[in-house]
Amino acid sequence: MAHQDDVVICAYARTPFGKFGGALKDMPAVELGVRMVRALLERASLSEAQVDELALGCCIPAETQAVAAVVARQVLLGAGLPVDRPSITLDRACCSGLSACQWAWRSLRLGEAGVAIAGGTDNMSRTPHVAQGLRWGLRVGGASLEDPLQGMAYKRYNPVSVDAGEVALEHGVDRELQDRWALRSQERYQAALRAGHLEAELVPLEVPGRRGATTRVTADELPRPDSSLEALAALPTVYGSPTCTAGNAPGLDAGAAGLALATRARAGALGLPVLARLVGVFSTAEAPRQIASVPAAAIRKALARAGWKLADLRRIEINEAFAAMPLVSTKLLAEGDGADLEELRARVNVNGGAIAIGHPIGASGARILGSLVLELRRLGGGRGAAAICGGLAQGDCALVEVE
Repeated sequence: MAHQDDVVICAYARTPFGKFGGALKDMPAVELGVRMVRALLERASLSEAQVDELALGCCIPAETQAVAAVVARQVLLGAGLPVDRPSITLDRACCSGLSACQWAWRSLRLGEAGVAIAGGTDNMSRTPHVAQGLRWGLRVGGASLEDPLQGMAYKRYNPVSVDAGEVALEHGVDRELQDRWALRSQERYQAALRAGHLEAELVPLEVPGRRGATTRVTADELPRPDSSLEALAALPTVYGSPTCTAGNAPGLDAGAAGLALATRARAGALGLPVLARLVGVFSTAEAPRQIASVPAAAIRKALARAGWKLADLRRIEINEAFAAMPLVSTKLLAEGDGADLEELRARVNVNGGAIAIGHPIGASGARILGSLVLELRRLGGGRGAAAICGGLAQGDCALVEVE
């Protein structure tokens, strides 16, 4: 039953996702965010003055400014939103874009905003190197640079690829299963592309080049339509992982994604489109090593809070930080029932996932939520869940309903 204080999704937009060192390598995350916000205003028929708040995930603010980057504030100003509107930049690793939606959802539910934009932006190609120990000088020896992208590891913890691979094996998800899922992701993305499903979400970008020239980027750069199981099986594992490779994981990517959210009452008063009801965004966490299983924990928590059952979910998105994540999480959700497991996996990432699309870490949470909403609308309605893991085993899950 519809209520006037429901939070509804009025528009979704994302830029093409660029590969590491690709066409977007020189475009700052702030500019990617600005393009996304402008597209949302157009798609929702919103004026700048009608937006009350902006929340954005960003995990590499140092590419914009080393100290106090306030990425969301810079995007707000760049997009022409009123200067007196609050904004917040969130970093919960890969959960950040979905956590931004949670922040906006709470503001709307509390009556602190009537319309909000939430999402995320990152450009991993612009990640700066770090020089430690220089501020107070060096007595002997040269300085050394650290690459924050090397191994994607947290100090005192394993690289995430090691944790994901080891936990996957503990749950009986071996390298071959992960490669098969990666191939499925590529194939499903290509099928979605042929069916025209991506046209409803992508925002073409004009990217400045040399001597005043521009390049028009209209498509994701990551997909590999020529993928094969044989080619995937031949790839070496990365960063000491027993199973994770460059083929069954996404790249180090660039892009922005976001959603325009409003209370149902405000959407009605402004004549905004209503794509879906955002029931809520729910957060959880597990022991740091359990990054592959935490999406399942987030889904369980969200379902319990909403009073829904797993069988109620017509579609599910589980971010493919590695193929291990949807494979392990669906196995846990199926609770050992093989038939249930196959049926459940058939509902997950039906148009491909981050392995094919890309994974700009601050933006992916918003991307899976928006993709889920559009898929449910193509089906004519239903309930869905979008779940994602974040560094050191954080987890978020959004529940939506298309009426």
